[in-house]
Amino acid sequence: MIIVTGAAGFIASNLIKKLNSEGFNHIIAVDKFDNADKNKNLEGLKIQEKVERDVFFDWLEKQDPKMIEFIFHLGARTDTTEFDKELLSQLNTEYSKKIWLKCIEMQIPLVYASSAATYGLGELGYDDDESKIPHLKPLNPYGVSKNEFDIWALNQKVKPFYWTGLKFFNVYGPGEYHKGRMASVILHAYRQISESGKMKLFRSHNPEFKDGEQMRDFVFVNDVVDVMIWLMHHRKNSGIYNLGSGKARTFLDLVKAVFKSMKMKEDISFIDTPEDIRDKYQYFTEANMEKLKSIGYPKDFTSLEEGVDQYLQNIKK
Repeated sequence: MIIVTGAAGFIASNLIKKLNSEGFNHIIAVDKFDNADKNKNLEGLKIQEKVERDVFFDWLEKQDPKMIEFIFHLGARTDTTEFDKELLSQLNTEYSKKIWLKCIEMQIPLVYASSAATYGLGELGYDDDESKIPHLKPLNPYGVSKNEFDIWALNQKVKPFYWTGLKFFNVYGPGEYHKGRMASVILHAYRQISESGKMKLFRSHNPEFKDGEQMRDFVFVNDVVDVMIWLMHHRKNSGIYNLGSGKARTFLDLVKAVFKSMKMKEDISFIDTPEDIRDKYQYFTEANMEKLKSIGYPKDFTSLEEGVDQYLQNIKK
């Protein structure tokens, strides 16, 4: 059995699909399963059992550890505009600690989701150097909750025999339609252009960046899934790793790629960034991917243009 938490979510459902394609069909899907739109991500996938998030640890107590191959812990409260620190601590930090301890007790290897939100404004760069992690300054409570677990994990004297934390950068691709405001700019652009023929981007409020030239590391979900499955087989070099494309691109690049994929004429304008996120807005992110490559990860990452086109052709069907 392979356990996937947050199973109905965007990244996790893509992971399950890829696992199925490689013959892994004994999937234990853990989630809250209370969002009908989100649950559509699991339609057609081969899943052995669905387990509600709140009873997962009771379920786990009854299992034979020898029957559990791996845990991918991708479940979390991922809304970067969530300011209920207690909720974020409970779902993102404390729940993850319980999974970690169970992996030690039952000798189960673990990959868990961290986040590039832990880097804040990037004052210390975007290197996955574990000595820097206690000094990072996330911009929002979500990033804090993720960083607190990373710090806790690194400080543990006893660890799972294999474990990896992955700092996801700006992941995009099929299966994110339920995410509302938190969906990728690509999906927002596709919807906005489909409806109006135009795209409005956030204006820059930072003199170092021109409008639309804010830069992010956009990474295609297929690449993210490939890395996770490779790590499941690799099971060496435990630690915390970046997971982005390794190349920052502008929002203008992204939107132009969407217009091109949709075979429509570019029509781009700018609006003010909402005030509730303006002081927490990252103007540049770029994953240093050397650490993952140094342990032998062999694949190249999909270019933004190719990833956008693959994604949108999938939407159109």
